[in-house]
Amino acid sequence: MRLGDADREGRLRLDSTARFLQDIATDDADDAGLDRRFGWLVRRTLIRTTTAATLGEGLRIATWCTGIGRSWAERRTELRGSKGAAIDTVSLWVQIDVTTERPASIAGDFLNAYGEACDGRKVSARLALDTEIPQSAAARPWTVRSTDLDPFQHVNNAATWEIVEDALDLGDRAGIAELEYPLPITPGAEHQLWATDRDLWLTEDGVVAAVGRYTPAS
Repeated sequence: MRLGDADREGRLRLDSTARFLQDIATDDADDAGLDRRFGWLVRRTLIRTTTAATLGEGLRIATWCTGIGRSWAERRTELRGSKGAAIDTVSLWVQIDVTTERPASIAGDFLNAYGEACDGRKVSARLALDTEIPQSAAARPWTVRSTDLDPFQHVNNAATWEIVEDALDLGDRAGIAELEYPLPITPGAEHQLWATDRDLWLTEDGVVAAVGRYTPAS
């Protein structure tokens, strides 16, 4: 874990965790020799931190497929640290055609590579977090930066986790953080960030595009 991954207390940030998840998923897909005509966009992610990773800690990261749907797949990833860090995550990734940028049915090469691992388990792309913004939520503007954008001209998943870091009180980081995307977040629109103590909503031109929640460990 490097300096650029750490918060002010020297602990692994959620956006840094999300970058680890993206990188290890890409490495795994490359290792499996998946068709490069297809890309993947994150639909939802849950990060459960039992013990936060700390600056300079060595991390072992393992990932595997745990379910497949029509145009999406579920991937679990665990991070274990040399100093006791324990972080477990699950994400739903949607496969897209990189030419049309539309969802594409799961291809045969993916089934050949990961079908045995998920053992026929089917997963839904349905989102779980409430998109209704309560009256108690406070609002402030949020600006898309050029550095937030990925090659699909959407705000990258890891960049969106920076909002969770900024808007919610994560305490000692022991707990469950969730982030879902009802819609892609794009530049050139008006964005507002709404937040309560434990939940947040990012709106794009008045429509909810992302929903986050943090539940501290009891």
